[in-house]
Amino acid sequence: MDKNTPVIELKGVGEKTQTLLTKLNIKTVGDLLASWPRDYETYGEPVEIRCLVPGEICAVHAAVTGIPNEKRTGRLHILNMKAADETGELHLTFFNLPFLKKTLKRGGFYIFRGMVQSRGTEKIMEQPKIFSLEEYQKLTGRLIPRYSLTKGLTDHAMQKYMRQALSLCELGAEHFSGQVLQENGLITEREAVEKIHFPNDYGDLVKARRRLVFDEFFSFLFLMRKNKEAGERLENHYRLPETADTVRFLERLPFPLTGAQRKVWEEIRSDLGSPYCMNRLVQGDVGSGKTIVAVLALLMTAANGYQGALMAPTEVLAIQHYETIQEFVRKYGLIFRPVLLVGSMNAKEKKEAYGKIASGEVNLVIGTHALIQEKVQYRSLALVVTDEQHRFGVRQREHLAGKGEVPHILVMSATPIPRTLAIILYGDLHISVIDELPARRLPIKNCVVNTAWRPKAYKFIAGEVKKGRQVYVICPQVEGDPESEGGASLENVVDYTEKLRGALPPGVQVTCLHGRMRPADKKRIMEDFSAHAIDVLVSTTVVEVGINVPNATVMMVENAERFGLAQLHQLRGRVGRGEYQSYCIFVSGNEKEETMERLKILNSSNDGFHIASEDLKLRGPGDLFGIRQSGAFSFRMGDIYSDAPVLKLASDAVDRLLAGDPDLKKAENADLGRYLAEEARNSVDFRSI
Repeated sequence: MDKNTPVIELKGVGEKTQTLLTKLNIKTVGDLLASWPRDYETYGEPVEIRCLVPGEICAVHAAVTGIPNEKRTGRLHILNMKAADETGELHLTFFNLPFLKKTLKRGGFYIFRGMVQSRGTEKIMEQPKIFSLEEYQKLTGRLIPRYSLTKGLTDHAMQKYMRQALSLCELGAEHFSGQVLQENGLITEREAVEKIHFPNDYGDLVKARRRLVFDEFFSFLFLMRKNKEAGERLENHYRLPETADTVRFLERLPFPLTGAQRKVWEEIRSDLGSPYCMNRLVQGDVGSGKTIVAVLALLMTAANGYQGALMAPTEVLAIQHYETIQEFVRKYGLIFRPVLLVGSMNAKEKKEAYGKIASGEVNLVIGTHALIQEKVQYRSLALVVTDEQHRFGVRQREHLAGKGEVPHILVMSATPIPRTLAIILYGDLHISVIDELPARRLPIKNCVVNTAWRPKAYKFIAGEVKKGRQVYVICPQVEGDPESEGGASLENVVDYTEKLRGALPPGVQVTCLHGRMRPADKKRIMEDFSAHAIDVLVSTTVVEVGINVPNATVMMVENAERFGLAQLHQLRGRVGRGEYQSYCIFVSGNEKEETMERLKILNSSNDGFHIASEDLKLRGPGDLFGIRQSGAFSFRMGDIYSDAPVLKLASDAVDRLLAGDPDLKKAENADLGRYLAEEARNSVDFRSI
């Protein structure tokens, strides 16, 4: 059995299970083995109630005392009861589990395991998992993998399939030479795959993860640097001198550019008129005014008689860009003749857009990745402005140009990355930084609180909605996991939406949004929120990019301890975009001092680059799972902040390889060459090839 064997050939996988696995993009045994655990459960010995620490997941062996108290709030059923041992009392709360009133017997002893919270002197567990003593003893001391699942699949089933696949599948030859493994302290790929799924202990897990993260970083950096070699000195076929159009536009704007914006615009203007093709990254904090700089570059392109393209990560954002440009045309008399091109347009609309693009009737094309499909033929494409999710190599430029005269590329990034890491990660681009916010923006007011603060937060949200404002609530999970170690310790979008509907006044429109929805449904919900048909949007981090709602004034993040500071800062950037005072509430389910201090960095600064640098200092090798970043570099396992030392190791290894065997001709690098060629082939979304 090899990695390409269909997953249905595993024992116990029938057509129904195959369909469920396909929903998770698992079609082959190789896909299955590459589905890394999202985290691990560790079952420690039960502790006495007096030893419970708020913010930690603990287990207690205690007896149910008193009569359970139940109540309903809207569609939410709440069951409260108490448990006790010789050292103290524990308050238990269960949501939508009414049968427990009969199942849990008064005086009966059970193991309750979950996140410990506090309210005054009272210790609380919400939605703890319940075990018999015998059940729990079988789990004690083990590291048990937990996977991303879909309804109908359990962790137990996934573990069974993984063990079977590992015992039967040939992974192929090790692609790194023994020297590379030794120099970087790496275990083999085979060992890493086995130990990432079934580590014997924490040490095994660290070694396995380190190897897999190194692979991710190495292949990314190698392909990027080969791309840089090919594209470093591309001749500029579109020499664009400045025209009066950009000068007039700047004069008519109701606000002056900041000093940082003026500096970056000067760098772009210089690139566009230089002998070589532009390949520039503009790094700017949320709200720093990157869009105006991009519009200036596109305007200069149009004024010189060429076409520009503006590519956004989502249809909603593409439509917003299109409407903004149309408003600029009406208000300032700009010479843009724009067209929108997105995947949801019907065949007739697309055909009409293709015709206008090919004929040169339009000089600005705004859309999503639909802009780079084969059917789109540009007449004179001179500039592509794109976001960090779509980085272009030389082949992609040539594909876009059609005639071999490659366009300028301007990449926009709102991901705050410390310069030391940016030089490694963006080594193929010249870097500009907009590190100054417009003076007209009201600073966002922040607070970091524990879960006991929720009732006040709900009251505050209701008050903002009453004023006509809108609210985001972010949760780390899509659905509640019945096998979860902490139950409500990790809030999920589906259950939290119901909870909020019950907690907020009647008439407040609460809707949920998450990545498992169909694209059409996500688009509709985002548009409804933009149009103020929704008051409160409960979402995963899919709102991090994609919608600009100036009327939204509150961002509340549940389980804020589960996110990296830089990502929390980007989420915060969804509010404060209009004229109203905005607020961000970070709710931590972990009350450890170091966790709260880390989050309070967000209180002290609204500067994303400062926050990213502080995050880098605070993160350590213990942060293996849970605290995630996203944005420009959404590696499957690696995190550019907590894995910065491994990133630097991989960068040095790539440098040595390129210095000694740049074309991978040596015998010891033959397997590595095949591996990297496969990685390049798999990069089908035009990212960093």
